[in-house]
Amino acid sequence: MQQLATQLAKQLEALKVLVVDDEPTMRKVTRSLLQTIGVTTIFEAGDGRSGLDAICSRLPDVVILDWEMPSPDGPEFVREVRSPGSFPCPDVPIIMLTAYGERSRVVKAVSLGVNEFLLKPVSSTALLTRLISIVAKPRRMVRNGDYYGPEPRKISSYKPEFDPALSEILFLN
Repeated sequence: MQQLATQLAKQLEALKVLVVDDEPTMRKVTRSLLQTIGVTTIFEAGDGRSGLDAICSRLPDVVILDWEMPSPDGPEFVREVRSPGSFPCPDVPIIMLTAYGERSRVVKAVSLGVNEFLLKPVSSTALLTRLISIVAKPRRMVRNGDYYGPEPRKISSYKPEFDPALSEILFLN
């Protein structure tokens, strides 16, 4: 278990994460949470257009995206990224981090191609769980009709696969 924790800690430290949120305070909170779990390379964008540009210039390993922000908003942002014919980095994993938790939004986010969905306020453990899910068990990208994104899983039964003891080990190191 310790060897796995060490390997995951190294992977987290090597991650490049882009946080796209129009609220400076939320970007700061998310940055702090990422630093707490060991991520050291963090980029920020204050709106959707800057976020899209940052994906192309910074080539992040993961994008953490707000739902409600200036054009493009979160859903439009995901649509644009998940366009392999026109966007240069359509496979970048996306975590939707939002204050809107209605089932309809979760379903929409998944149908657009987000990898993970988190509610604000978010804990470092919840964020860590989703990042480990992306790093340790990446889902392959698929095309199915108009959909391009991570291979879908059943929403009703989804729980991130993560051992809570691993979280304690990572935070103690």
